Amino acid sequence: MQQVELFPVPNPCVGVCQSNAKGYCMGCLRSRVERQKWNEMMPAEKMKVLDLCKLRKQKLEAIIAKKKAQQDSQLSD
Repeated sequence: MQQVELFPVPNPCVGVCQSNAKGYCMGCLRSRVERQKWNEMMPAEKMKVLDLCKLRKQKLEAIIAKKKAQQDSQLSD
């Protein structure tokens, strides 16, 4: 048995609840299906969703940083 199964996995909702163009919540970065099925998921499934959300956040932050760097570069030219 995994230790994660002994403790409840907290819902990552931050109360923003707006979807972006790809269908991910702009607050917690879960997909529509992940949000709808959250209460039915086993703890291991919830942990996998949280890992996916972390990856999505990292990707989004990288895109934002790249755009900011491009803007800064254009301003300095």
